[in-house]
Amino acid sequence: MNRTPPNLPESPDFDDSRMYDPGRPEPASHVFTIIPDVDTESLLCHACETLASLNVMTADLACELQGPRRNVALAIQQLAVLGELLVNRALDNLAPPHGRSAVLFNSQR
Repeated sequence: MNRTPPNLPESPDFDDSRMYDPGRPEPASHVFTIIPDVDTESLLCHACETLASLNVMTADLACELQGPRRNVALAIQQLAVLGELLVNRALDNLAPPHGRSAVLFNSQR
């Protein structure tokens, strides 16, 4: 039994001018960008949340691994926790917790 190919829609003519030209570099494409006027506190909050997510993901991954690979996953988790602690301290330095003055908070270091 012979099959008849489906009727394909006509495609527009191919435009050769849009092909890659090795002599001309492609413009940089940024998928993720951070707008320049974001305040420091917002940046640190997002960094903290990202590190907390990394912490949870690596802990889940470590539960599924054994041996040296598990140790590597736990080391990555420990680095994520350390980074999260550092970001939290930076946030506290920007806006000290309630009930503490900035002078008292900074003098504890």
